[in-house]
Amino acid sequence: MNQPASMYQPPAAIEPSWRCAEGRKIDVLADVYRADVNIAIWQRELDHRLAQAADNTLAANPALQISQVVTPQDTHAVIERALGATEASALSEDIAQLVDMFCCLFELERAGLRLSALDGAMCPRFHVDRVPCRLVTTYQGVGTEWLPHPLADRSKLGRGNCGKPDEQSGLLNSLTDIQQLGRGDIALLKGEAWEGNQGAGIIHRSPLLTGKARRLLLTLDFMGD
Repeated sequence: MNQPASMYQPPAAIEPSWRCAEGRKIDVLADVYRADVNIAIWQRELDHRLAQAADNTLAANPALQISQVVTPQDTHAVIERALGATEASALSEDIAQLVDMFCCLFELERAGLRLSALDGAMCPRFHVDRVPCRLVTTYQGVGTEWLPHPLADRSKLGRGNCGKPDEQSGLLNSLTDIQQLGRGDIALLKGEAWEGNQGAGIIHRSPLLTGKARRLLLTLDFMGD
């Protein structure tokens, strides 16, 4: 027997169970296109030559700040010119390869590149980015921290924290909920501006640096026409 129209309740919308895609092969980065993925991580280890180039670059350029729009074709020359050191060629080569991969994956002609030497947390509070997607990798130092979507109370972001530290605001239940990228990991952080990802931009922050700890951080962003 059919129910009267006044008693009918439409089925509740099912929210995707956003998750992390991670693996030791570069192919995992393509999983960022999955509707239920808001962070994709290629877990890679830096080879000795690249790790040494990153260490040397940070030591020689403690205040390094490169911010430039680049293309896959000119990135290597841009980085080498900015660093002015042939021993950094391994770093220039790797960054050029990442720009090429980023632009190919998202069908971009250019990307916004930032290569920064940091001695403090650039974004110390957990937050989401109002961008489609951002590539993040740490060549030296500790990596970016992030929270799995199901374990975070997003109402506690921004003003919702009522001035309390992230660990006390109710944003997370336990410090063990905090995940962290490793040195060399390549992460694609899906933001709020990715179509269909509103309300699910990956929650992340810069790690706390103590003592003389430093980081060499690379980020790549979409660039408009």
